[in-house]
Amino acid sequence: MNDSSWGSPPHAGSRAGYWGPVDQGPVQGAAPAGPAYDAPEAQQTRPMPIVPEHGGDQDEGRGAARPGGPLFPDRPYGTQPYGDAAHGHDTPSAQPHAAVPQNPEPMPDASHPAPAPQKKSAGRDLGAAIGVGVGLGVVIVASLFVVKAVFIGVIAVAVVVGLWELTSRLQERKGIKAPLVPLAVGGAAMVVAGYVRGPEGAWVAMALTALAVLVWRMTEPPEGYLKDVTAGVFAAFYVPFLATFVALMLTADDGAFRVMTFLVLTVVSDTGAYAVGWRFGKTKLAPRISPGKTREGLLGAVSFAMVAGALLMQFVIDDGTWWQGLLLGLAVAASATLGDLGESMIKRDLGIKDMGTLLPGHGGIMDRLDSLLPTAPVVWLLLVLFVGSG
Repeated sequence: MNDSSWGSPPHAGSRAGYWGPVDQGPVQGAAPAGPAYDAPEAQQTRPMPIVPEHGGDQDEGRGAARPGGPLFPDRPYGTQPYGDAAHGHDTPSAQPHAAVPQNPEPMPDASHPAPAPQKKSAGRDLGAAIGVGVGLGVVIVASLFVVKAVFIGVIAVAVVVGLWELTSRLQERKGIKAPLVPLAVGGAAMVVAGYVRGPEGAWVAMALTALAVLVWRMTEPPEGYLKDVTAGVFAAFYVPFLATFVALMLTADDGAFRVMTFLVLTVVSDTGAYAVGWRFGKTKLAPRISPGKTREGLLGAVSFAMVAGALLMQFVIDDGTWWQGLLLGLAVAASATLGDLGESMIKRDLGIKDMGTLLPGHGGIMDRLDSLLPTAPVVWLLLVLFVGSG
């Protein structure tokens, strides 16, 4: 406790540094008698109490000695302060030691008990999520194994809706106006070109779409042109171009089974990450990007995907082997996780949780495509390397 807490500093005429009792002469902070000092000032001064040599603890905050003894009693909780302390002064009043309770009452406990630990929650409407997922699965499987052209239409519709969600959120949250019309038309054409003309057709459609974005934006004022066209080209690559690799998988003789393998592995990876992470997850994987993801969940995704990959490559894909499935499952788990983290980064930058509300329990279309889009080229490439493009 520093000297300034004891009131006014001593005058030059006083004996500085004297810590004696009141009746032994002037003390620090006391005004000397005489006509130069009026009565009100003299009444406001207080004698400095005696500090005993022993009986004080060390102040944990500043390391200074805390006075103890009868002049510095510890008042029990809830008692009314007396003396100068009742008026906001730090100086304790010199009350007799016998008046202080010897066994002060302890601090009372909090009025509200500690809340009971809550159970983990999935954070979404699980019933709606399962229903929507099953419905989408039926549409995809029916179109995939009945008429391939219908499935190409499903991909094109998903691409257009995803572009609409992405460009809408960019404009709402960042004021970026990526041209939707050339993106939607070019995106659908990109998927069809990939299915009809192969990788060359996909690359040509991508280049023409980027050019259309640049030209379309020229019809508006130049302010913000660079950020708008940059976002447009990014959207063209991120959504329709990556989705085109699903159409490329479909061109093979066993294309329907390749696409099914791609979809099943991605879903199994996400399911393994969710199940294991929700039950055992403790160590955060990327807390600054997606606080809900854990390293335990990543291990679950890898384990589930590798087992599923071995089974699918051995029994579904022509000329495939189980060890290729292990590598394929590992690659899918990695790409799906990175894709999920990538979109989480976009949504965190935009300050939103979901890209849309079209799918109850899931969010928007882009919230379902986040892990599928970057996984499509990985699966297409590995299947071409393992069993060829035929």
